[in-house]
Order: sequence, then C-alpha cells, then structure tokens
Amino acid sequence: MEKKVRVRFAPSPTGGLHLGGVRTALFNYLFAKQNNGTFILRVEDTDQTRFVAGAEEYITSCLEWCGISPDESPQLGGEYGPYRQSERKATYKQYADQLIASRHAYYAFDTPEELDAKRKEFPNFLYGQATRMQMRNSLTIDPSEVQELLANNTPYVVRIKVPEDEQVSFIDIIRGHVSFDTNLIDDKVLLKADGMPTYHLAVVADDYAMKITHIFRGEEWLPSAPVHILLWRYLGYADEMPHWVHLPLILRPDGNGKLSKRDGDRLGFPVYAQNWTDPKTGEVTKGFKEMGFMPEAFVNLLAMLGWNDGSDKEIFTMEELIRSFSIERISKAGAKFDFEKAKWYNHEWIKNAPSATLLPYVQAIYAEKGIELQPNADLSPVIELVKDRCSLLTDFITQSVYFFVSPKEYDLAAVKPKWNEEKATFFNAFKLVLNDELTAGELEEQFKALAQTHQLKPGELMLPFRIMLVGGKFGPGVFDIAKILGASETANRINNALEQFN
Repeated sequence: MEKKVRVRFAPSPTGGLHLGGVRTALFNYLFAKQNNGTFILRVEDTDQTRFVAGAEEYITSCLEWCGISPDESPQLGGEYGPYRQSERKATYKQYADQLIASRHAYYAFDTPEELDAKRKEFPNFLYGQATRMQMRNSLTIDPSEVQELLANNTPYVVRIKVPEDEQVSFIDIIRGHVSFDTNLIDDKVLLKADGMPTYHLAVVADDYAMKITHIFRGEEWLPSAPVHILLWRYLGYADEMPHWVHLPLILRPDGNGKLSKRDGDRLGFPVYAQNWTDPKTGEVTKGFKEMGFMPEAFVNLLAMLGWNDGSDKEIFTMEELIRSFSIERISKAGAKFDFEKAKWYNHEWIKNAPSATLLPYVQAIYAEKGIELQPNADLSPVIELVKDRCSLLTDFITQSVYFFVSPKEYDLAAVKPKWNEEKATFFNAFKLVLNDELTAGELEEQFKALAQTHQLKPGELMLPFRIMLVGGKFGPGVFDIAKILGASETANRINNALEQFN
C-alpha cells in the first residue's frame, strides 16, 4: 500500500526568509496538496549560536501571507511533535548512542585548540579516513580511558565514521542517479559538545520520526546527501528512506552564482518575502510584500523559477498550480531571477484582479502614506480605471492620488508656450457645461463641440485640460478622470489652474 505523502519545510530561525526558501516551501505544499498529503513546518533551531529572536514568527507570517499554510507546525501541533528541534533534544542522544554501539560513529575529544593547530598544519585538513587515527578520539584512545573521560564529563562530540572506498548512490527524482565517493567525505559531527545535534543527525532522526516521504530541499544540500543516506542505513531505516528532490538554485540575474541578499541590495530589488528587521542592528531589509507585490503574484513567479507545466502558460492560480505541478517538470539547471519579469507577473495579477480584491491593499497603502481620504471617497472606480498602469501595488499612489488631492504644482512648461486668451475663454465656458449626469463619452463630445464653436482644435486643448486636473502629462483618459472627479471638483481644478496659466 502506498504511504500517505508527508513533506516538510524545515527552515532555521536565523533571519529573513529568502525567496529560495519560500519556493522550497511552495513546492512541498503543492506536492502535498496534489496528493492529499500533509505539509509540515518544522523549525530547525539546533544551532543556538545563530538563533535570532522573532525569526520563527516571521517565517510563519511569510507562509501565511503566501497562502502556504502548514497542516502541522509548532503553532498548530500535530501527532508527530514537538516541531521545534530544540524541544526534541532528549531524543537525539539515543540515535548517537546507537551509532556508537554499532561502530558507525565515535566520540571525539579533540579540543578547539587542537583542531585549530591541525588546520594550520594542513590548510585543507579534513577530519576523516586519512586523519582520524591521528586524532584524540575513541578509535585511538584505550576503551578504559574513554570511559574515564566520559565519566569526568570531558567535552566531546560524536562523529560519523564514514567508510573507505565506497560509492554512496541514490536516485534523485530531478537528477536521476547520483553517486558520491566516500573517500572525499569527512566524518561530520553528529552531536555537539552542548548535547545538541547537528543538522545531519537531527534531519534524519526527525524525518524518520515524522514519517516524511519526500524531501524537497535546495541543491546546496546535495553534498550532504551521502552522509544522510549513510545515517538512514546505519540506523536501520534504509527501507523507509524518503524520496530525494534537490531543487535547482535561484541564480543572480546574470546567472553567475546563487542569488543573495547582497545582490538584491546592490541591484535594488528584494530577495526576502516580507520586510525583515534585524533585532540587533535595527536594519530593515525590504520584502516583496512591502514593495507592493500581491501574494498570488509572488507565489506564481516563484513557481515558474525552475518549473513549468510544459506549455506556454505563465499565469497560474494556486489551485491551478496544485493541479499542474509535477516534480518531473522541475529543471536541473539553476533559474535566473529577473526582477522585471517578477514585476510583469505582479502587473498581470493587478490588471486582472477585481477592484474589490485590490481595495484593501490600496486603502492600506494610502493609510501608510498618511493620505487621508474623505469618509465617502469611493476608491473602486479609481482602482478600475488605473490598475492597468500599476506594476506594483504602491504604484496606485502615483497613479491615483490626484483623484483625492488637488495638484499643488503644474507642468507649466508644457502649457505656457502655446497658452493664449482664447484657450482661457474656452475653459471658462467649458466649466459651465459640466454636469454629473454626463458620461465620460458625453463629456468628450461636449468638449469637442465647444472647441469647434470657439474655433480651436480639441487636440491643443486636451493637454492643458489634463494638466489642470492632475498636474502633469500622465494618467488615464482625461474625460474618465473628469467623470470620477465630478463636475464641481473638475470646475474647481480648472479655476485653480487658470490662475497659474494666465
């Protein structure tokens, strides 16, 4: 009988959540939902030196914003908890003891000073097959002395004993057959001196305990895979080992290397899902959410970084992604991140979203900018009119603020050279025909008819009219703007502008 799919996203609470991490969570989520499985959030906080206060809450908030909600987590609990590795500390020593008993691991009593001395003596020093018998560990020390050291609470770590002259092979669903030479692998630390496990031991122990069926993780973990496979084998769980899926890297825009926060800072785009504030320095790193991305667009663009459904389709809802997703369609090659393409996805989502969906976002942006709207201000028709012009949600400010705030400055350079008394007379006359009952199309007809009466070309009047209403050469159709402003406000703006133009 096929096992029920159980997958996990297992971030470390050390800072902002990189878009590569969110993509890993997303692919886990899509696969789980497609297979009626379970998506787990597990917090890997075994490295207490790197732990950052608030990071776990931030990760949870990012996943919620993206709509990637776990079925089991530290907050929700579940049958296989606890879901923080620091709360599972007591369980790991039994695995280390089991590995020592079966001679697949050993105690290492080397002090930090001794290890530093070796590294200075051998620049490429690896603690492994070639050097372990020269070090201070339970393989080189008399068993009675080992017991004495342990009884005296002498600090030690537990290391895996990697075999010599073997090939560790496995099938990665994306990459096919992968093989590693054990002679090139060092004896990784499994249990640290503080009794906490390293990633290598904890990830295998927890994946086994939580009955994980598929491991989705970044390609950067591929070199660790042979150690993890050896641990599955040495602990006696080889028959229950999950399927492996190592995801391609998200690359810099030029394709040279993995995309980092530094690249985002340098090139002016975010790499984190949401704003991250460093609790020590107070430094704020901007996120996609605060830059003005819709969560649906962010999820959509992440899914397309290294995956496609085999067609030319690029816009996917979450439901469509769940239906279409397949591991086999994930690329082996890294995916270049293109911020202009990311904005294109966002523009498409904004353009096609109903104004009711966009309304809360736009209201929040106005509030954030401190722009007070009249209690009866109706944003919906404004949103509908300008959304095609917005690549980011924050663009709604520049594209629509003039509907609610009269221009304080005008692009006089665009008007003055061709301005004359006849045009001023025309606009004073046009104020009188304004009527809230007229549609935008009817306003345009009245405008053109009046221009003909005044023996003026409508084309010469359109730009001054636009600048009267919004202050510059931008915005949607000028008669659409006038219709939304209403007859009274349009007349007021004509009056204010005429004082500047004349």
